[in-house]
Amino acid sequence: MRTTKRSALSLSRGAGRLTSGARVLPSFLIAGAQRCGTTSLYRALAQHPLLLKPVLHKGVHYFDVAYQRGLSWYQGHFPLRVGAALIERRYGGRALAFESSPYYLFHPLAGERIAADLPGVKLIVLVRDPVERACSAHAHELARGFETESHFEHAIELEERRLAGAEEALRASPYTLHHSHRHHAYVARGRYADQFERLEPLIGRDRMLVLDSHRFFRDPEQVYNRVLEFLRVPHLGYPVFERHNGRALPRPVPRALGRALREHFEPYDARLVRWLGEEPSWRS
Repeated sequence: MRTTKRSALSLSRGAGRLTSGARVLPSFLIAGAQRCGTTSLYRALAQHPLLLKPVLHKGVHYFDVAYQRGLSWYQGHFPLRVGAALIERRYGGRALAFESSPYYLFHPLAGERIAADLPGVKLIVLVRDPVERACSAHAHELARGFETESHFEHAIELEERRLAGAEEALRASPYTLHHSHRHHAYVARGRYADQFERLEPLIGRDRMLVLDSHRFFRDPEQVYNRVLEFLRVPHLGYPVFERHNGRALPRPVPRALGRALREHFEPYDARLVRWLGEEPSWRS
């Protein structure tokens, strides 16, 4: 069964690459952050007939770990222009292709690559309580087998050593992978403001929408309205809102560690007001 599925995916990718010139490129990306509701938002947006998801799977991971494959490989993952044109005539609006790869926000080279290959693209990013995010990410990586340290507090202690020199290594060898940078950056990925400020001169502030995932799950209709307004897409009714990727349940954070992490993140969270337009929900 798995062999058959892999063969079908391989054939589909091959066909996509052969017809890449006849396919659309994304108009917007859900770029992260990891464990912040990106899958839930992706599934909600994919229900809108004018928002076109990739042909095979939600995250192509081109701008982070597959850039060496080339733009035609990437374009081969998206719908054909002729199909997009039919959808536009039917619904009276512009069809926008998109994908969701949450490592784009954190990868040091992804922003430069996105700006070069997709000029004018828009980015949507979700953020959540960075302490909760770190704990959830640890449980997620542990469940997937990418983390071997079962205790969250020990993984936090190891992080600085694991990530030492990672960004420099990725810039020096742009097509290499760094396991810990991708899978063990529990605290570093929660410094959201640093990542936004790196992207801002590349993408432009007006083409970046930052959302509080706690507010998305509490009031999905209001956040959905904001996204459609940002994308300038007509409202055609609300989708079914569901939570996804909640299978890896984190253990409670030890009180002393939680307090230390909240103090660490406080100045980074304060800088989010500029991006969210209000104080983060977990600080208010």
